[in-house]
Amino acid sequence: MSINWRAVGIGFVVTLVVGLVVGFSIPIADVTLSGVGWAITGIIGGGAAGYVVGRGVNGGATHGVVAAALGALAVLVVLDGAGTVLEGVPLVPLLLVGLYAVAGALGGAVGVMLNRTSGGADETEARRPAGR
Repeated sequence: MSINWRAVGIGFVVTLVVGLVVGFSIPIADVTLSGVGWAITGIIGGGAAGYVVGRGVNGGATHGVVAAALGALAVLVVLDGAGTVLEGVPLVPLLLVGLYAVAGALGGAVGVMLNRTSGGADETEARRPAGR
């Protein structure tokens, strides 16, 4: 399977924007809300990537993981510089990137399903016989 970098880029930007909004609006959101911030960010960012891919739940989940993990790394670098992420504990950011990736996989799969139900699938995919 080849990676659709346009879908990953869109998911990355969405993850970055949502992550920064959540991270700066609610200080230490990952501790105070016990995971709501990373779940929302990963699902929305992964969902955007999956929606753009539009084919195959596995492909949507894969693109959601890549987009959410890359976006999470960027968000954590920015928030670490701002002092809103737990500093001094080296494994916490890695754990958070993993949690973003799991949420991104879920969001990517849901994004593909939303694309199918909204009629956003390719015309070539819609014309292809089901048995082939």
